[in-house]
Amino acid sequence: MKISRRFTSADTVVDLVKEDYNILPVLSRFSLPLGFGSATIGQLCDQSGISDDVFLLIVNFLLSGEIDSQRMHHMSAVGVVDFLHNSHDYFLAYKFPHIRANLLGALDDSHTDINPIIVKFFDDFVHHVEEHFRYEENTVFPHVRALASDSHTAYSISTFTRQHDDEISRTLREMKNIILRYYDTSRPYRMYDVLVDICNVEEDLECHNIIENNILVPLVHEAEKRRHKDAAPR
Repeated sequence: MKISRRFTSADTVVDLVKEDYNILPVLSRFSLPLGFGSATIGQLCDQSGISDDVFLLIVNFLLSGEIDSQRMHHMSAVGVVDFLHNSHDYFLAYKFPHIRANLLGALDDSHTDINPIIVKFFDDFVHHVEEHFRYEENTVFPHVRALASDSHTAYSISTFTRQHDDEISRTLREMKNIILRYYDTSRPYRMYDVLVDICNVEEDLECHNIIENNILVPLVHEAEKRRHKDAAPR
């Protein structure tokens, strides 16, 4: 459920979590250390070397569904790239291995025929996401950093927009549907746990894509336009 309130640097992180605990995975990808105490968002961002403009833009957008165009107008895309890079690490190094381990533990020994198929669905999904993330890490993010440092870059973010795959979780959804419709098990608690993990990671990846499409891409478009304008003969 979207909220109408817009958080500021004077609010506390604890208040933010109380408003919607689903923001917790996002906070983890900003590398905010736990033990928030009564520190404000501005104080914690300053202590952690995080741009509070980037933090508040992303958090408020995910909570309200609205872009703070005033804040976005004067910020760099590099801070967004740093957040997205941390997100890649979160998914690949922690979240996907965690779900896979839970999935293997939930599979029923009686289903020797379908178990390998379910695992392959998940592994194919992870491989697909890895390829997408690798493209961003090797091509898109260096382009953003080059623009920010006024270095040469021949790439265009419109290429990323064309290649951006919003069907990236299709394989995961198919696997979820197989389990929901056809997988009877003697370990229902474990498998329900896995299904919750799958639903959560689907939503999390959708948020990741939304941030890229609605924050990163417009910021980079503007940076490219400024670069072309500065390079044009007068």
